[in-house]
Amino acid sequence: MDMNQYLEIFIEESKEHLENMNQSLLELENNHGETSLVHEIFRIAHTLKGMSATMGFNKVANLTHEMENVLQSLRSNEIELSENIVDVLFECLDMLEGYINQIINSGEEGELESDYLVKKLNQILHGEQEDKNHIKEETLNTFEEDNKNIHIEVEEFSKNVAIKAVEEGYKCYKMQVDLNPNCMLKSARAFIIFNTLEKDCEILKSNPPVEDIEDEKFDAGFELIIISKSDGETIRKKILGISEVENVLIEEINVSELRIQTQDEEIVKEEKIENNKKEENDEKTASKSKKPRLGKTVRVDIDRLDNLMNLVSELIITRSRLEDIDDSGKKHNMNEAIEYLGRITTSLHDAVMKVRMVPIERVFNRFPRMVRDLSKELGKEISLVMLGEETEVDRTVIDEIGDPLIHLIRNSIDHGVEDPETRKKHGKPEIGTVKLIAYPDGNSVVIEVEDDGQGINIEKVKAKAIKNGLITEEQSEIMDEKEAVNLLFKSGFSTADKISDVSGRGVGLDVVKTKIEALGGMVEVKTSKSGSTFTIRLPLTLAIIQALLVNVGLEKYAIPLNSIKEIVTIDSKTIRKIQEQEVVLYRNTTLPILRMDKILQVDADTEKEEDLIVVVVKKGDKTAGFVVDNLIGQQEIVIKSLGKYLLGIKTIAGATILGNGQVALIVDINSLF
Repeated sequence: MDMNQYLEIFIEESKEHLENMNQSLLELENNHGETSLVHEIFRIAHTLKGMSATMGFNKVANLTHEMENVLQSLRSNEIELSENIVDVLFECLDMLEGYINQIINSGEEGELESDYLVKKLNQILHGEQEDKNHIKEETLNTFEEDNKNIHIEVEEFSKNVAIKAVEEGYKCYKMQVDLNPNCMLKSARAFIIFNTLEKDCEILKSNPPVEDIEDEKFDAGFELIIISKSDGETIRKKILGISEVENVLIEEINVSELRIQTQDEEIVKEEKIENNKKEENDEKTASKSKKPRLGKTVRVDIDRLDNLMNLVSELIITRSRLEDIDDSGKKHNMNEAIEYLGRITTSLHDAVMKVRMVPIERVFNRFPRMVRDLSKELGKEISLVMLGEETEVDRTVIDEIGDPLIHLIRNSIDHGVEDPETRKKHGKPEIGTVKLIAYPDGNSVVIEVEDDGQGINIEKVKAKAIKNGLITEEQSEIMDEKEAVNLLFKSGFSTADKISDVSGRGVGLDVVKTKIEALGGMVEVKTSKSGSTFTIRLPLTLAIIQALLVNVGLEKYAIPLNSIKEIVTIDSKTIRKIQEQEVVLYRNTTLPILRMDKILQVDADTEKEEDLIVVVVKKGDKTAGFVVDNLIGQQEIVIKSLGKYLLGIKTIAGATILGNGQVALIVDINSLF
């Protein structure tokens, strides 16, 4: 039986179940006594087990089965809920999400292994300490068994070094290091281990080779041959103290066990590597061909679909009415039918927009878990307050807004909110607050990320910008607070003193600005010593917009109406030049004047008129005047993509087809500031 026909349903339902499990686990963590939550998580695990077993995804089925065992023991009060159990259940949730993502990408569960999670779940069921000792003893026995009568291969030079070192009182050790299988940056963790070892030891050999370890081409562990004067147990404890290191086994060996690796062996080894690479590539090609075709789906209220159906019915009736009007028909009847058609199409447009709209709650729901994990990692106490989750936005916006919000929330927690001790010194509550607020505002949706931290250190921002060569000291002195804050959005800019897993690489706020502006929105920052607020303003929909059509030369262009502040007529004689930029004094402020014909490289009218038509546009608190030849009027337009061949044209956001069949390009106002 072909199960691929049910794959899309399985994925959609699994994602929903995992989202509900995440929500229930977060609530359970704060309220251990709420048994109804344990029952809910059990039901979800049971449902997932049945679904995945039916589809043939055995890894998901096995893990959820083990989770069921633990949850059943919690339900029957055989074991007591603890922080450790909640942490393990969260790890299981992450692993299940990993499996579902692999299924989305390739149609298979992939190479992720959950054996270590099954062991943890068994530890919870059968007594943690007893199981730990058993696993440790089992690992040691395996290690000792592997080392019996073993001949370790090293280069001739390395063996000579080892022999010389032993003569001088050094010891030779074989060492096995196992990392946490869930470790995110294995190569970085290995680098720390190597650095720590090199303080007291000399590394003769690593398996796999160092190059593979640097490229993360290894599983959760690696082996080393080292020489050192230090005691083996001392070395072991040092390495075991490094985070993400799960187990370290070390044993002294005789240098006579070191065998020189011959050239033939090296050639055979290289051939094996090449064959493995070829097999991997073949597997990847095969898995790509199996990749399922999945569409994006939206869950729709049945009432909205009924409304849509009624409107389509009205449309069909109007079409029949127009067909019945023959050449001898009265013009009055024709006009009446066209007016009615106009009302239906407007209602139809609104109905379709509502069908495309989904609550922003779908994005917000992922953040409580992220804040919980970050709080633990950074040693801070953070309370996340979410408001306006019911605010609806276009489905395409929902898909794109997640990453920018992740960056902003991480930024607020890491840079904004202080640690509990510092907050206590400044008379603040020890628990920091991050607010995530969404609300509609006219034809836009506003999302705010607000924290009650220390605000942005303007002087530190300026100093870092000078150091990075973004501005000069003279520029920094005349720069106001708003301009200084905008430096944070420069590519590669970061004020972090050290690079961590959370931040410091300077890729956060630059990504936020780029993504938001690509969606036709903008981002603003307000900061004070009592906290910072990042405000994102996005269009309600990316499909249909209100626009002003204008003429520049012989071409027609559309300017989005939500970017236009006003339309004015300016006397060309009042225009002045400041540093090669045309400006005019308008309402006691300096208004930059931009010639659309020059920007868009269009042949404009050669006659210079005294009165210029200027469309004043805004981006945040900035304004500029765009000179156009003629105004055509306001119109509702459907945005069409320019296609992959014309992607990346800076001044053009897309195109629209007008009523007469002509194409008008849509001006990207954000890119012109």
